[in-house]
Amino acid sequence: MTDDSNQDKDEMALFHAAMRDVAPLPNVDRVFHRDSHITPIPRKKSAQERTLTQDTLSDHISLEIAAGDEWSYARPGLSRQTLRRLRRGYWGIQDDLDLHGYTRDEARQELTVFLDESVQNKFRCVRIIHGKGLSSKNREPVLKTRIGNWLMQRPDVLAFCQARPEDGGGGAILILLKANA
Repeated sequence: MTDDSNQDKDEMALFHAAMRDVAPLPNVDRVFHRDSHITPIPRKKSAQERTLTQDTLSDHISLEIAAGDEWSYARPGLSRQTLRRLRRGYWGIQDDLDLHGYTRDEARQELTVFLDESVQNKFRCVRIIHGKGLSSKNREPVLKTRIGNWLMQRPDVLAFCQARPEDGGGGAILILLKANA
C-alpha cells in the first residue's frame, strides 16, 4: 500500500475515534425557543389623534393645486407603489361622499363623519366627489384644496389622489385609509 492510503486510513480512524460519543440530533422540523412569547404593548394614541374632531381640522391651506393639475399625497414613509396602486384602482371604491352644494363648514363636518364611519366599517378605499369648481367664483375649486388639507390632518388617511376619469377625474379624490387589525 502507498503512503497516501495509509494516511487516509489513519485520518478515518482518528475521525471515527473523535465521533465515537456523538449522537445525531433528532430530525424535527420545529425550532423551540427558550423565551416565552412577549405580548406587544399597544402604542398609545397621541393627544392629537385622541382629540381630532371636525372642529380641529384647520382651514389653513398648505396644499397648493394649480387648476387642472392632477394631485396626490402620501403619508411620509409610504411607498410610491402604494400611491401608484391607489391611482390605478388596486383597491375597489367601497363608499363615496358627494359634497356638491355644501358650504365649507358643512363639507368639513360631512367629511369628518364620513371618514369616521368608513374607518369604523373597515373600508380601505373611499371616494370624495368635490366637484371641479366650474360654478364657483373665478371658476376655481373651492373644496378641492380644503379637502386635501383636511385629509392630510387625519392620522387614518394614508394617501389620496385624483380619481381616474371613469371615477370622477379632477372632480373627485380617492382616499386610502389605514387597515384596522
